[in-house]
Amino acid sequence: MSELLPGSDAALRARARQVIPGGLWGHLNAAKLPDGYPQFFAEADGCRLRDVDGRETIDFMCSWGPIVLGHKHAAVEAAARAQAERGDTMNGPAPVLVELAELMVQMIPHADWILLGKNGTDATTACVTIARAATGRRKILVARGSYHGAVPWCSPSVAGVTAEDRAHLIQFDYNDTDSLDRAVAQAGADLAGILVTAFRHDFARDQEMASADFARHARQVCDTTGAALILDDVRAGFRIDLGGSWEPLGVRPDLSAYSKAIANGHPLAAMAGGERFREAATQVYTTGSFWCGAVPMAAALATLQELKRIDGPERMRAMGQRLRDGLALLARRHNLAVNQTGPAQMPLMTFVGDVDWKMGDTFCSEALRHGAYFHPRHNMFLSCAHGEADIDAALVAAEAGFAAVKRSIG
Repeated sequence: MSELLPGSDAALRARARQVIPGGLWGHLNAAKLPDGYPQFFAEADGCRLRDVDGRETIDFMCSWGPIVLGHKHAAVEAAARAQAERGDTMNGPAPVLVELAELMVQMIPHADWILLGKNGTDATTACVTIARAATGRRKILVARGSYHGAVPWCSPSVAGVTAEDRAHLIQFDYNDTDSLDRAVAQAGADLAGILVTAFRHDFARDQEMASADFARHARQVCDTTGAALILDDVRAGFRIDLGGSWEPLGVRPDLSAYSKAIANGHPLAAMAGGERFREAATQVYTTGSFWCGAVPMAAALATLQELKRIDGPERMRAMGQRLRDGLALLARRHNLAVNQTGPAQMPLMTFVGDVDWKMGDTFCSEALRHGAYFHPRHNMFLSCAHGEADIDAALVAAEAGFAAVKRSIG
């Protein structure tokens, strides 16, 4: 075996395996990706990534969602630097906490109050806890296969998880009102809340938008039973609609969880709720040593102001649709059948009949070699930094990916 170059991706992986279990944790472990994907990155700017081996790619994962305006967005980073000069983690919050909460209450129609945390799991867990505190009940309904975080009550892994951790969860099928009704009946008088993602974005399956009928039915169930309708908007929040991802459906939740795109890469999460749940949110003990850090809040304030100014969701939708249209054209040109699902701002492309993901892996590995960072199984993300020239350059890389798939199947 040839000697590894110091500082190269391969060398860093070898060093990491010695001091980090598995080399890296969770979904960021590149060992789970197709051949050729880098683990370590040197720089990011706009919608471009440069890995430690010097390869530049157009980024369609946006740090798995947090980058909504583009890496190193000037206004966001200026706000973060200005706040850092005044202070970050102090004995209490800076005034920007109030400014951010006021802006979010103004932007989100169902919100009368805001709590802040650090990551999506903080937000979903707090919403579930608040729902239980407000109702005095225990049962939470969750869609089968949905991801809500990485702690025992909701982790996709069962390692270290006990039956007691999930004793009060009841599953239903997303977009299936009959299945939801059966779960409601099973919960009976102990129903505290229905927790649902903005759309069905389960890993390794085609995405599914929430139907208006399903969303309205979930709202009606909660109105009838007194349970909380909880929208997990951690992944989709501020990409589909600035007021909440179910606003276009005409359905407003009682509680909602945000993170990812809220601060353009700075660590922050938010819980939003209506007046009925204010007292429970006051009683529930939610805190963390870094939860009043002012720098991420300043970044979030700048991020949300910019998203409002430029109508960020529409900009991402337009570029996502340009990508989707281009991929469809290329697939037809190569006589390959694909499914494109999810909102245009958060697209997923899969190959019809690709049960072992070999076609998707081949496509993504080849596209990566030609300069586009796609994902074969997880929904991707657009940012406001993606422009027409970036999409068109990515489609050139996709052309190479489709050609490689065609060669692989003869």
